[in-house]
Amino acid sequence: MPLCGSVHMPNGMLMPKSLFRSFGSRPSLPAILLCCLMIMLWIAGGASRSDVLGQALVRLSAAVMLAIALLWGPRPDLAGGRAVAILLGLTIVLVVLQLVPLPPSVWTALPGRSVFDALPRIGVAPSWRPLAMVPGAAANALFSLIVPLSVFLLLTMMPVRERTWLLDFYLALIAASALWALLQFSGGGFNNPLVNQTPGQVSGNFANRNHLALFLALGCLLAPVWTFASRRLTTIRVVSGIGLLVLLILLILATGSRAGVALGLVAVVIALFQVRSQLLHMSRRLPRWGFPVIIIGLVVTIALAILFSLKADRAVGIDRLMDVDISDDMRRQALPTILSMVSQYFPVGTGFGSFDPMFRMHEPNDLLKLSYFNHAHNDYLEIALNAGLAGIVLLASAIGWWLVNSIRVWRRTSLSNSRLGRSGSAMLLLILVASAFDYPARTPLIMAMVVAAAMWMGWSLTDTRRSPLPDQKVDL
Repeated sequence: MPLCGSVHMPNGMLMPKSLFRSFGSRPSLPAILLCCLMIMLWIAGGASRSDVLGQALVRLSAAVMLAIALLWGPRPDLAGGRAVAILLGLTIVLVVLQLVPLPPSVWTALPGRSVFDALPRIGVAPSWRPLAMVPGAAANALFSLIVPLSVFLLLTMMPVRERTWLLDFYLALIAASALWALLQFSGGGFNNPLVNQTPGQVSGNFANRNHLALFLALGCLLAPVWTFASRRLTTIRVVSGIGLLVLLILLILATGSRAGVALGLVAVVIALFQVRSQLLHMSRRLPRWGFPVIIIGLVVTIALAILFSLKADRAVGIDRLMDVDISDDMRRQALPTILSMVSQYFPVGTGFGSFDPMFRMHEPNDLLKLSYFNHAHNDYLEIALNAGLAGIVLLASAIGWWLVNSIRVWRRTSLSNSRLGRSGSAMLLLILVASAFDYPARTPLIMAMVVAAAMWMGWSLTDTRRSPLPDQKVDL
């Protein structure tokens, strides 16, 4: 049965009419390019490793979309996006500087390079070397930035009227990931050949279940906002929003990601707080017993689903929450070594992308095992190790921009588009928290979501006449 307010596509998919209304009679070139790029990122952009096939596909796609946009697209409108442009530009400059060759006398004087002092003794002549100790990894990091750069420029080229569909589109991508994860949870074994997935894990279109859990948590933020984004609240919209939210919560539990469970809970609390006035307005239109019955029904549904999962031995997230052995956590065991490395190479760092080979140089014998430790699983520490003082300053600037503008966004109540800005602020909060335990922003798809969230914040603080969402008044 087709949803109310939807349009049939030739391939059988249903697309909300709001998408077509926001485009007008014809979508702009940047909107088409952004759609194509985001779909490619959804398909192949869920991994962080440089040697997976998906990386080549998403970078090629981003380069092609960027070239087309620069040749035939409109002039970018940087209103609301200047800070994002500066931070992104400084990041690119920092990586480029790490690839500039330095004379031998300068390079050997840098912290941590004394290990290579013995090279002349074995016949290796001193040569000019870049600051990055693993130049190939730094070059890969530079190439990876083509994705956020392309997404940023396409967003700035889009007409203001077309920003309406971004919320619908991103939520549709998250819902598609949820369906993919549901197939895996049901035992379908449907893995993505474009990313390095672990067989048996519920990771959807990502290589890492923690990254999928974060992506689904972003959906928990956006689903309630989408539910009340329409000027007229329909029953089918409410049911769809609630159903999607419940599905996302259950699938986060199914991923087995402990951090994802915590992020999902935080996302739900923030989302409900954001739409609290609409919920209150809706509850007044219901019978006195209606709203409590809905809440109890949701709680009972989630509890029963968890109970059945436990009975079927499929509640991986609950099992892992109940069986936490910190002493066996590789992240905790490696922390002293990582802190020592940060201190040894400070203030210049080892170069972006160099964590794996550099950690192997310093890895103590008691941490040796068949698997390898590919990242610090704390992006703040890894940035300090890779980029030194410059990376810390740039990271602190980005967090400072987010903090200041988050306060401004959450304080503003008069703008009809404040919900998108608040959603962007909350999305970045979840990604920042997740980055303390993992490395989600190193995947192309999450990179794109970071740029989109930052632009939502910037847009919501610009011209009040530019409103990508309708007024917050809801007619039932």
